[in-house]
Amino acid sequence: MVVARLVAGVPDERLTGRTPCPGYPVRNLLGHLAGLAVAFRDAGRKDLGATTDTSPEAALPDIGPGWREELPRVLDELAAAWRDPAAWTGKTRAGGIDLPGEVAGAVVADELVIHGWDLARATGQPYTPDPAALHASYTFLRAAADDSDRGVGIFGPVVAVPGDAPLLDRAVGLSGRDPGWTP
Repeated sequence: MVVARLVAGVPDERLTGRTPCPGYPVRNLLGHLAGLAVAFRDAGRKDLGATTDTSPEAALPDIGPGWREELPRVLDELAAAWRDPAAWTGKTRAGGIDLPGEVAGAVVADELVIHGWDLARATGQPYTPDPAALHASYTFLRAAADDSDRGVGIFGPVVAVPGDAPLLDRAVGLSGRDPGWTP
């Protein structure tokens, strides 16, 4: 998985560095990725409970001492859960919100693409997301921005990006981030 490779490339000295996510240094972004991986793994499995009921704003996410082993493991479990066609059907829950399985799948694809970009930018790593996940992310973000009468995406105000920009830059702009962001 692309994000797991990024995680493996995070040097310890970057854990306190800035990210495009205000208030989230790298260690908190990694904590957020771990939390969403568990929540959406369980949402995909339809194993609803504390992990799927907790809002991501409930507490500032952080990493524990075993994060280098744990985070890649839960990312692999997340991918396995969503390879099962049943994950995409029926109802599920994530972040305390009930939603159709296909919507949850689009949300987690978007989260991984955008937060993968965040992590890559914050840690100086190259980033090429999975093309299908990138397309799903862009489609999801475009629909969210189109549904907003204020030009606000799900992560913040949309950043204008030229229509002929690479798809990743357009998705990043729709997420409320500047594709030119650097730490």
